[in-house]
Amino acid sequence: MRPSDLSTLPDGVPEALEAEGIEEFYPPQTDAIEKGVADGASVVASVPTASGKTLIAELAMLSAVKRGGKALYIVPLRALASEKKTEFERWEEFGVDVGVSTGNYQSDGEWLASRDIIVATSEKVDSLIRNGAPWVNDLTCVVADEVHLVDDGGRGPTLEVTLAKLRKINRDLQVVALSATVGNADEVAAWLDAELVESDWRPIDLKMGVHYGNAVNFDDGSQREVPVGKGQKQTAALVADALDEEVDGQRGSSLVFVNSRRNAEGAAKRLADVTASRLDRDEQAELKGLARDIRDDSDTDTSDDLADCVRKGAAFHHAGLSATQRSLVEDAFRDRLVKCICATPTLAAGVNTPARRVVVRDWKRYDGEFGGMQPLDTLEVHQMMGRAGRPGLDPYGEAVLLAKDRDTMDELFERYVWAEPEDVRSKLAAEPALRTHVLATVASGFATTREGLLEFLDRTLYASQTGDDARLAEVTDRVLEYLAVNDFLEREDGTLTATGIGHTVSRLYLDPMSAAEIVDGLREGVDSGGVDAVAANRRSRPSDDDEVPGDTAEVPENAADAGFVTGNDLMADDGADDDVDDPGDDADGPGDDADDPGDGEGGEEGDSGGDDPTITPLGLFHLVARTPDMYQLYLKSGDRETYEEEFYEREDEFLGHAPSEFEDVAWEDWLAALKTARLLEDWASELDEDVITERYGVGPGDIRGKVDTAEWLLGAAEQLANELDLDVVLDVREAKKRVEYGVSEELLDLAGVRGVGRKRARRLFEAGIETRAELREADKSVVLGALRGREKTAENVLRAVGRQDPSMDGVEKDATASAAATAGSDADDDGSGQATFGDFS
Repeated sequence: MRPSDLSTLPDGVPEALEAEGIEEFYPPQTDAIEKGVADGASVVASVPTASGKTLIAELAMLSAVKRGGKALYIVPLRALASEKKTEFERWEEFGVDVGVSTGNYQSDGEWLASRDIIVATSEKVDSLIRNGAPWVNDLTCVVADEVHLVDDGGRGPTLEVTLAKLRKINRDLQVVALSATVGNADEVAAWLDAELVESDWRPIDLKMGVHYGNAVNFDDGSQREVPVGKGQKQTAALVADALDEEVDGQRGSSLVFVNSRRNAEGAAKRLADVTASRLDRDEQAELKGLARDIRDDSDTDTSDDLADCVRKGAAFHHAGLSATQRSLVEDAFRDRLVKCICATPTLAAGVNTPARRVVVRDWKRYDGEFGGMQPLDTLEVHQMMGRAGRPGLDPYGEAVLLAKDRDTMDELFERYVWAEPEDVRSKLAAEPALRTHVLATVASGFATTREGLLEFLDRTLYASQTGDDARLAEVTDRVLEYLAVNDFLEREDGTLTATGIGHTVSRLYLDPMSAAEIVDGLREGVDSGGVDAVAANRRSRPSDDDEVPGDTAEVPENAADAGFVTGNDLMADDGADDDVDDPGDDADGPGDDADDPGDGEGGEEGDSGGDDPTITPLGLFHLVARTPDMYQLYLKSGDRETYEEEFYEREDEFLGHAPSEFEDVAWEDWLAALKTARLLEDWASELDEDVITERYGVGPGDIRGKVDTAEWLLGAAEQLANELDLDVVLDVREAKKRVEYGVSEELLDLAGVRGVGRKRARRLFEAGIETRAELREADKSVVLGALRGREKTAENVLRAVGRQDPSMDGVEKDATASAAATAGSDADDDGSGQATFGDFS
């Protein structure tokens, strides 16, 4: 079947598809068309990577738009959202408007009403429904990309509930679910009332095998000789072998999957020596420029290491990189400039980076629940292996696992090469998932009674798969009890109603346990009369004479009066500690993305004034850091003693009830939150990014992630404090602004000016310009001197602050201001005057 055979697409689209080289549809695409995907029928497409799933979705969406409808494309990752938006924008010349929305969980995205195709993460779609986005009612087609991720304990329940809500809102909604090859695609199709398109067809052959000795043994019985030299690693031999084989003038690129960030960086450094010797002069020149761009993006050791690798034609890729760095690496790899990427499994989660050869070096990963290394799921390894083979560029794809002995080779064939992927199973019945979604379901009006709630949950994959109504009802009742105890829901005469604070928590997209923890901490700070009185509720540091392991501090009476169950208390009851990172501290977490010039002083006063309670930034950072919505930094060897000392030195600043150090899980969690809070305090005290990355063993992307999450949680805390009339709103607002801009209190006014940011604000301040008003009226030569003679920057800054005549024509920079600015801030190698990603303005 040819594109021109379809009459359901907008005018010009079939011809455009054929101009792109799509003379005939792939077999899975033809199967989907025959089952009505272009005519509004719901379809589940369970086919291998690179087999044309995205085009199946495009046929459905474009056909829906031609019929006058609106389409939504749901993705699991923000990076994938940007990639898909760019891909779909090629249809704008045919009158199809495309929009993307991934952040700001408090917005209803009203501007998206004018878009024909909207790309968003599942979390964003969930928040749009909670905030009553009116255009959601107009959707006629919804695509769920990577729908097999309903099996993921973190993101899965959100996707599952979101699809159930969308189907309830729009009874005739077309759902197109794109999935990897899974064991029970028929169950997913039955849940969505969809036709099933299932195939193992690929546009180019994929050979899977295991390298052992000096050869790769493939699943079809063939072998490829890849000798390993003396002192050489298997991975290096395989990467070199792929590069040395030219097909149509193209060398083979490689993707190497490892189990941690540290291993990704180490492998890339070693493999850079393999790729460097195989670059031509043009490639060397281009890579030199790319390395410069990477170095300019962030002034950290991680950036320097990545730039050094890229200059030699290799790269590493993990969540510790900034979004810009990841994008630069991915684009260069797609353009065949970077020859090899060493990555953690995040790169297998949908981002389009195919290679001729995939090497799965590490097939085990640390499991915190298990307390040791565990084999990866077959489905996850198959996702990695599916990245092998670039249609139109490679004659074949090869996916290779590594074995040191014959027994391991046999195990790898049995476990991965010959094995079928696991079934997809719903994770909705876990209480942490249900807490959030039950409250949102009631608050947004999808259910007003217990029976109505259970009826709604009966639309989920969990109910479809298990039929265990009693189990779901039991967990739901426990969640309802928790929400009622914490004043998020009211239950009266069989009716469920979200309280005012419950509605706020739902709109803010908070885990109710996070909200309970925040409100409990803020209330204790207020009710206790400030930090001095808060300290009276603490137990002092245990002496050497303490002999009773069960001796814990008494919970202040006012904490009970507040009616909130703290997150730490519940997690101590559960014995759970699920949010910590790999002990190696370098494995990618689910999330899955600081600055004290001295020792991080605390006790800074907010703007409450007078005798009102004063809550310090560290106390607020620690409060939000111990919520379930913040992924805490892992406590490495030696950290416990360090942060115990920190805790006892600054004990009066913490909000909420500190656990006893004899409660191992709760105490470790409390200290991990303190480590995370100290990173945020360092950032908000203008410590350089490279110092923070070194001090905490993180990458620039990790700092970005912690800052973004803290800004969101502090913003939520501000709204909760305002709604509950707690006299800490200004304290919370200042802490939020400080972490947002990454500056001390004295720079908040300047840092908020567009184009200024944390480092330029410090230079202006040291040059004697301390406020927006002073900047607006300042001598131009002083401004130019403080901004290191950058005329365009100075003009933009003055224009942003409202200067009537911002032109710098004929202005000479003030040498004294320039010297003062340089003395008052760290010199930048690039001279840009910006603080990399910290300059949010």
